[in-house]
Amino acid sequence: MATRKNTQPPGRHAADSHDLIRVHGARVNNLKDVSIEIPKRRLTVFTGVSGSGKSSLVFDTIAAESQRLINETYSAFVQGFMPTLARPEVDVLDGLTTAIIVDQQRMGGDPRSTVGTATDANAMLRILFSRLGKPYIGSPKAFSFNVASISGAGAVTVERGGQTVKERRSFSITGGMCPRCEGRGSVTDLDLTQLYDDSKSLNDGALTVPGYKPGGWSYRLYSESGLYDAAKPIRKYTKRELHDFLHREPVRMKIAGINMTYEGLVPRIQKSMLAKDRESMQPHIREFVDRAVTFTTCPDCDGTRLTEAARSSKIKKVSIADACAMQISDLAAWVDSLDEPSVAPLLTTLHHTLESFVEIGLGYLSLDRPAGTLSGGEAQRVKMIRHLGSSLTDTTYVFDEPTTGLHPHDIQRMNGLLQRLRDKGNTVLVVEHKPETIAIADHVVDLGPGAGTAGGTVCFEGTVDGLRKGGTITGRHFDDRAALKKAVREPTGRLEIRGATTHNLRDVDVDIPLGVLTVITGVAGSGKSSLIHGSIPAGEGVVSIDQGAIRGSRRSNPATYTGLLDPIRKAFAKAHGVKPALFSANSEGACPTCNGAGVVYTDLAMMAGVATTCEDCEGKRFQASVLDYHLGGRDISEVLAMPVTEALEFFGSGEAATPAAHRILERLSDVGLGYVSLGQPLTTLSGGERQRLKLATHMSDKGGVYVLDEPTTGLHLADVEQLLGLLDRLVDSGKSVIVIEHHQAVMAHADWIVDLGPGAGHDGGRIVFEGTPADLVTGRSTLTGEHLAAYVGA
Repeated sequence: MATRKNTQPPGRHAADSHDLIRVHGARVNNLKDVSIEIPKRRLTVFTGVSGSGKSSLVFDTIAAESQRLINETYSAFVQGFMPTLARPEVDVLDGLTTAIIVDQQRMGGDPRSTVGTATDANAMLRILFSRLGKPYIGSPKAFSFNVASISGAGAVTVERGGQTVKERRSFSITGGMCPRCEGRGSVTDLDLTQLYDDSKSLNDGALTVPGYKPGGWSYRLYSESGLYDAAKPIRKYTKRELHDFLHREPVRMKIAGINMTYEGLVPRIQKSMLAKDRESMQPHIREFVDRAVTFTTCPDCDGTRLTEAARSSKIKKVSIADACAMQISDLAAWVDSLDEPSVAPLLTTLHHTLESFVEIGLGYLSLDRPAGTLSGGEAQRVKMIRHLGSSLTDTTYVFDEPTTGLHPHDIQRMNGLLQRLRDKGNTVLVVEHKPETIAIADHVVDLGPGAGTAGGTVCFEGTVDGLRKGGTITGRHFDDRAALKKAVREPTGRLEIRGATTHNLRDVDVDIPLGVLTVITGVAGSGKSSLIHGSIPAGEGVVSIDQGAIRGSRRSNPATYTGLLDPIRKAFAKAHGVKPALFSANSEGACPTCNGAGVVYTDLAMMAGVATTCEDCEGKRFQASVLDYHLGGRDISEVLAMPVTEALEFFGSGEAATPAAHRILERLSDVGLGYVSLGQPLTTLSGGERQRLKLATHMSDKGGVYVLDEPTTGLHLADVEQLLGLLDRLVDSGKSVIVIEHHQAVMAHADWIVDLGPGAGHDGGRIVFEGTPADLVTGRSTLTGEHLAAYVGA
């Protein structure tokens, strides 16, 4: 009799039980003991209002711990060269996999960093030209604008067989860096008419540089140097005198009996003013530099950054400079046309990289585009390129609002890329506000309920359908659709733009109406920013608020950034008859133990540094004597701990009434930052909060035209309504507001729309529609029109 075999499947393998990333007791930033379980190999979207703790959970807890654990696998020697990461404040983190972070940090602002150098496409092109370029000029270094040509010779001493032997050695490196502009593509010239009035003599006060006042040491250095006649008008100087005045090398001399170093005016100004970061200059110095310095395309290399030799070596009549200047979609086609078996693997990899650009919607860029000019969304997609064709599986990809800067048409393509990464067996974690991307999630985690101290808890976990019915802020606003306005405002005038040709614009003529809310739309790369920023420069009467990052250390906070601290310090000083500097944690009032930082940092070499609360000031940052001074019953440290809404009440009436401080606080409240405390370090603010902080500081600028670049970046669906109210208030107060935007709610709310396209790069650069939102929806003649019609349900 035959026995039956056991057909029961064997028990589940132990290795298959780790299907969750478990987080227990997370307390980073504003998180309040958060405990969640995230499914692996699924697409999980984290939602919630700006400042609710999404980035704190995803980036500062899960991704940070994954990176720290990987770094710990290296030797102590290697760890010494890596960034040191502290363990996040969390009780349990289980089931982590290798995390690849694709964030919105702007790419290096170094003038030599380009799209090509940031993605390794340039490195592959250099090898290609060094192997196939005719005439042959040298190794890949000969095509690099970051390598200068150098040569040298001399004697070297070598110990050999117990004897010291002198040998002659010589070396040379052929680089591709243009010697005139040093690989920057542009040269800076000083406009000498802004430095001095050549009709006057030095004795008559010819110098017009800030800080060079007659009688001051900087001025006497020139008027009493004796190298030229200080009583003679500068225009009558001989060649020799003018050289000594402007370009003389440093030389020691006595002036009024004091030893000083004299050097020409031009190198002195270059060292003292132009070497500094523009953002850190005082306003009057910045204004002078903007006036006096002109950036012109390098005449030697014509802006290509490369030597003549590098530009002379060609493949099929195309030089490396031509290749880098091509639109990437065209360059991919050119690389595909090369049939050279000797470099086949290189061509395959290069073509794959370039095709990834096209696939991700960046085919309109060129490799020579400076990396610092990319928007946050473009920078994030450039970073995605190296991961698209990766064979890695079971990794965790972490994205920070990948739809930033994307037209609704492009969002569908981005959703497809996120799903492809998941389908390869990866865990994909996305911080996102756009309902189109939330809708494709397998799992949703909604944080809130509010922002700052009112957030930091998990309000909902589950499916997208569950979120819709869940009753959280995100769930309630998920299906919100802004309706078209019944009546639009009438313009009070026109801003004429004629013959705009910046970047890909094709001789564009357009009239921007004034006194209304105008929205500029179009797919990413269609020329929106080129049209507005290129034709309406910030300056007299124009306030331009772009997406540039806020610069600030951990000592900077909303009070210092907005200038709010000045009236507060003066109010404290006036009430007690002491110096305002006492009430600054960066000046005389700072606690001497921690120098006003509130914490004492201990460096532990390759281990993460430790920050301990200062024992003397207990983290309050000020000397004990300063905290004895009170205003309205509060000391300065208590005032800095207040959220904006409480401070608004405090400085609005009573003993502490300070109108100057109250005005700034009202603007912070208007942009929706009422929950942020005055002394919160800027480094802990989210991207959306930083942009709104910037908007609040510029709202006081005197200007009739406001230009905003994607102000909905980092804003929750519920916050977009508040932003629309703010834009309406600006227009109703007599301002003209021009918004570059992709969000359909802002388009629907506009009085006038200018749509660029029809495509990106050389397929764009034209005006494809101008008129009211209602006309755009009715006509559906453009991609924007189709998506806006679908959005408003027309």
